[in-house]
Amino acid sequence: MEMTFLDTAVFTGGYFVLVFGIGIGITFFLKKKQSSQDYFFASNSLPWWVIGSSVIAANISAEQFIGMTGSGYAIGLGIATYEWLGALGLLIIAKYFLPIYLKNGIYTMPGFLEKRYDSRLRVSLAVFWLLVYWFVNLSSVFYLGALVLQGILGLDLVQWIYILALISGLYAVIGGLKAVAYTDVVQVIFLVFGGLMTTYFALKAVSNSTDVFLGLEMLFDKAPEKFDLILEKSDPNYKYLPGLGVIFGGLWVANIAYFGCNQYIIQRSLAAKSIKEAQKGMALAAFMKLFIPLIVVIPGIAAFVLNAGIDKPDEAYPWLLNTFIPSGFKGLALAALVAAIVSSLSSMVTSASTIFTFDIYKPMINKTATDDKLVVVGRIMSAVSLIIAVLVAPMLSSLDQAFQFIQDFTGMVTPGIVVVFLFGLFWKKAILRAHFGR
Repeated sequence: MEMTFLDTAVFTGGYFVLVFGIGIGITFFLKKKQSSQDYFFASNSLPWWVIGSSVIAANISAEQFIGMTGSGYAIGLGIATYEWLGALGLLIIAKYFLPIYLKNGIYTMPGFLEKRYDSRLRVSLAVFWLLVYWFVNLSSVFYLGALVLQGILGLDLVQWIYILALISGLYAVIGGLKAVAYTDVVQVIFLVFGGLMTTYFALKAVSNSTDVFLGLEMLFDKAPEKFDLILEKSDPNYKYLPGLGVIFGGLWVANIAYFGCNQYIIQRSLAAKSIKEAQKGMALAAFMKLFIPLIVVIPGIAAFVLNAGIDKPDEAYPWLLNTFIPSGFKGLALAALVAAIVSSLSSMVTSASTIFTFDIYKPMINKTATDDKLVVVGRIMSAVSLIIAVLVAPMLSSLDQAFQFIQDFTGMVTPGIVVVFLFGLFWKKAILRAHFGR
């Protein structure tokens, strides 16, 4: 994609100045010396609008912009089921999970398991989640994000991985959760407006006018099959979105695990001013999630109607940027994509650091660690997490089978984790021995 001077100015001058300005400003000027409560939990001071924005910023990454646009191109609006049911899942977590976590002073998900069962389960899942963060979540976001940026802007894959690590790490490692959460507010503004702008120009191209509603109507007229929400078994894409089985089956397990038991999503709510603020924040995230398909699915359907000459569905979003986005707006669209990647990376880094510090280091390595020591360990572990993921990420292109094995393994373990949490939260008679299978 060719970037004009105006695109470069919007991307670097707008996005980077605001993100680094807020992230570094919070890090260095709000409080010179951070306590562990400041660094890991933002002193339990996050308001609802920061929580909601940060949850969405952490949730949306390259796989949404590229993968869901590609799914919109190949499957259609049915893929939006993931987002809409996710919104309902957020409301359920806000109503039933958050009050229990916050009333019991829970700050990490493994910490809840120790309070409800004992330390064996806490340590087991803390180690498990760290490995998943390092070798699956962080590394895959680095790899996918760098791969997309390489395809759009050039530069080597590894160079983009280094750039993304620098951007996400600079304020996350030093500033902690408060820097990440408030910076996410800016990230989500770029994400939403940049995404909507891409949708606007895609619909404008479909209708050959500025009437976006006419564009939507023409999408439905030219590709009505792309607006089926429930797929029949005869549909060739049924294997990717198995009809009612998704709505009433496994997707609920995934939603509960992701939004209710996942440290890097739930940590913002655990740092809220109050239960009400946490619940309002999750409600805001649920509301915003309803509109994510407008940003990532509708452009994919538009690319299908416009007869995009692409070999793979995942090329739909880059094709739209290259073909229909005018000068100046390309910089905003690219900022939206980078914001989605960087916000997810910084959130995962912060959460991995929190789990290691409070679920492994303090209880097992240094029980008498001072507050200052915990902050130092947290920063070191944030940097270590980035380094591990940066080293692993380039290998994913040649280790497809190993990576798939890891994904399959985490998918196999997730239902068990959900059961452990559900029993621990809502059934007082649940005992540890049953969860360890002996």
